Amino acid sequence: MIDVLVVDDDFRVAEVHAAYVAKVPGFRVVGRAHSAAEALAALERHPVDLVLLDHHLPDETGLALVRRMRAAGIGCDVMMVTAAREVSTVHAAMQHGALQYLVKPFSYAGLREKLTGYAELRHTLAGAAAREAGQDEVDRIFSALRTSPGSAGLPKGHSAPTTDLVLAALRRAGRPLSAQEVAEETGLSRSTAQRYLKQLERDSRLRLTLRYGDTGRPEHRYVLTPAR
Repeated sequence: MIDVLVVDDDFRVAEVHAAYVAKVPGFRVVGRAHSAAEALAALERHPVDLVLLDHHLPDETGLALVRRMRAAGIGCDVMMVTAAREVSTVHAAMQHGALQYLVKPFSYAGLREKLTGYAELRHTLAGAAAREAGQDEVDRIFSALRTSPGSAGLPKGHSAPTTDLVLAALRRAGRPLSAQEVAEETGLSRSTAQRYLKQLERDSRLRLTLRYGDTGRPEHRYVLTPAR
């Protein structure tokens, strides 16, 4: 589970955002704070993975809080969720390492998309932590949180970054791969790799081949279609 702290000066808004987070599989809200001081105290008591952070807080700005977090050695990820629209604030958030910037008001679907991308990024990083990354993989990591223009056409439960990850593994291999081999290459679970491979086959982006072994049961292997 990904532990989340919701920070917003408006009690009602904090409850709405917490309810949104709780609806996204794999996420749980472990605390709420309504000022920078409350947030810092909560983080010192209970480390979290992600902070949903408003910029306009009663005692100091959200970005000032991020500076204090880093100075205190608190390295959790930060996603800004704020009505602040000034380009200078957006730029400062980037400089302070905010992974996402979501402008209020937003819908559940908008937050869910950001959280799903964040979960995919964490999964990718966890699977690749023990090896060096080439430029292609570095580019995928940096683009994992961006909304893909083609993501709207994907089936429910599928994301563009993971689709790209699976396709890139097949391109690098240059040969048919099984779901287990794709899982090992990408850091995904075997079931997730299998689900994406089947969908890509249905979309005619991959071709299914069968390899027969000693057991007599064929192994499903997938290769890029010639057009790709």
